[in-house]
Amino acid sequence: MVFSATKGMAATVIHRLADRGLIDYEAPVSEYWPAFGANGKLDLTVRELMRHQGGLSGLRGATQEDLLDHLVMEERLAAARPGRLLGKPAYHALTFGWLMSGLARAVTGQGMRALIREELAEPLGTDGMHLGRPPAEAPTRVAEIIMPQNLPGNPALNYAAGKVAAELSGGFRSMYFKGVVAAVQGDIPLLDAEIPAANGVVTARALARMYGAIANGGEIDGTRFLSRGIVAGLTGRHSRQRDRNIFVPLSFHLGYHSVPFPKVMPGFGHAGLGGSVGWADPATGMAFAYVHNRLLTPFVVADHVGLATLGNLIRQAVERARKRGFQPVTEFGAPFSDDRRGLTG
Repeated sequence: MVFSATKGMAATVIHRLADRGLIDYEAPVSEYWPAFGANGKLDLTVRELMRHQGGLSGLRGATQEDLLDHLVMEERLAAARPGRLLGKPAYHALTFGWLMSGLARAVTGQGMRALIREELAEPLGTDGMHLGRPPAEAPTRVAEIIMPQNLPGNPALNYAAGKVAAELSGGFRSMYFKGVVAAVQGDIPLLDAEIPAANGVVTARALARMYGAIANGGEIDGTRFLSRGIVAGLTGRHSRQRDRNIFVPLSFHLGYHSVPFPKVMPGFGHAGLGGSVGWADPATGMAFAYVHNRLLTPFVVADHVGLATLGNLIRQAVERARKRGFQPVTEFGAPFSDDRRGLTG
């Protein structure tokens, strides 16, 4: 489970719909999803929503039961009044996914679980993309999340965390709910829900393939996945403006983010809790993905430290391979085919 790296997949579904003229980034969300126009959101655009500027990052007292019911969450967000961060970048840690699924449902009549299969996995020719638990007959299997199982269950600590989420920290409020640790540890049926910001079950090969199409003008292995026009608009401008929830300038643009130092890790994509990531660099045509099942704690960001180093190592290897040719490595890890397509994952 790749946690927030799922957001990049949900955003790509919206871009596929926009490519067919079903969604206009500059149009109000309420034009497609009329219920969303309630409580001061009538003119909020698709672009603003995808940039995490909708003022809807807080979970606003949603219970575990609410969070496991995507239709309830879509309805809650449609009826919600934006907070004080409307128009400002404020990371929508969980609500981003239901906002995307509500918009997509309004124009297709389908939920994000079905759309990730139909709009991403099938055209890319991979089984390695699912929202939630893959079907029993699917070759993709869920790896167990490995993390400390003795995290504090102190009632006083839980009370304090709830107070911080409710009154002090917008970032904490965007992801905290009673029982969040148990959710990550698997004590509740997280994988059986539709949480398009968090519970994607993805292979690195499939995620790299999606970003590989984005990095190469919308095409991969002769398959046109997105138009060149749509792909050209996915690269945003770098900004030093700090996100109001996570206090890091990630320059969110149409559902993807960059990093504060673009020369260190050029391009864009989306990282998830624990350091899983999918990334595209259109300037070089390179894309990569790294997914794993190890978490130190539910909220730590230390696992992300190595991403820039990983990206640079891969970029250097690709540059050398382009000069010297590719060499298949078949004796380690997952089996590779002997042709060059087997090396793109």
